[in-house]
Amino acid sequence: MASNELDPASSPLALFGAELRRIRSAQNLTLEQLAERIMFSPSLVGAIERATRRPGRDFVERCEEELGLSGELIRLWPLISKESSPKWFRSWTRIEQEARTLRTWEPLLVPGLLQTPGYARAVLSGEPGVSMERVEEMLEARLQRQILFQRQTPPMFQALIDESVLHRPIGGAEVMRQQLEHLLKQMAHPRITIQVVPLAVGSTTGLLGGFVIAQLGGAHDAVYLETANNGQVTDRMDDVDAVSLRYDAIRAWAHPLHVSENVIREMLVKYENR
Repeated sequence: MASNELDPASSPLALFGAELRRIRSAQNLTLEQLAERIMFSPSLVGAIERATRRPGRDFVERCEEELGLSGELIRLWPLISKESSPKWFRSWTRIEQEARTLRTWEPLLVPGLLQTPGYARAVLSGEPGVSMERVEEMLEARLQRQILFQRQTPPMFQALIDESVLHRPIGGAEVMRQQLEHLLKQMAHPRITIQVVPLAVGSTTGLLGGFVIAQLGGAHDAVYLETANNGQVTDRMDDVDAVSLRYDAIRAWAHPLHVSENVIREMLVKYENR
């Protein structure tokens, strides 16, 4: 293998770069010609072919269209977008995709699988020193995870959120209005439930941090625990049992579904009037 050639087996990004170069060369296009067709810079196309830059979904879709492809590149997108996630989180994305049921508790933010692009972008932008390019990469990865709800048989998703989540104006009033409208729309999904834990409860066992419990078919269940730095993923039985008990304790305080929906609608009206 020449020194300037990629090993497609070395990473999903390398596989994409090698495939893009192969297709471009087969159509007798120079790097500059392809860049002109898809309206990206030649330097970016070259960096993506060398696997030193990660393409956005728009880049992949434009390549598919301009090269007359039938999914040869877009089929690689899930691999690339998962790679956009932090290394410590990638094992959880695999678990998430295999889960039959996901039960989550969030005391601070709307769960990632229920976030709108505007809300997620505002959350991700809050990381100290993060570049906008990196924010967009992480946003693409987060939105890609949400495709699991479009599967023929998506997992059951049971979300508990603290009422304070509805009051925290992440991204401003318009972003929150769109986010709350999205929550109400998702509540109509037959496999998604959202319950609000009222502020009046005061202290609960879940105030120290959010978590997700994944119930897997034919394997140990797993949990994801949020921390101030990197999250923790574990399938240790003692940890899973302890977190499951915590979830049940929090759910006992939650509003019923119809009351939770009314609480969200009341907050939506407040954001509409701001």
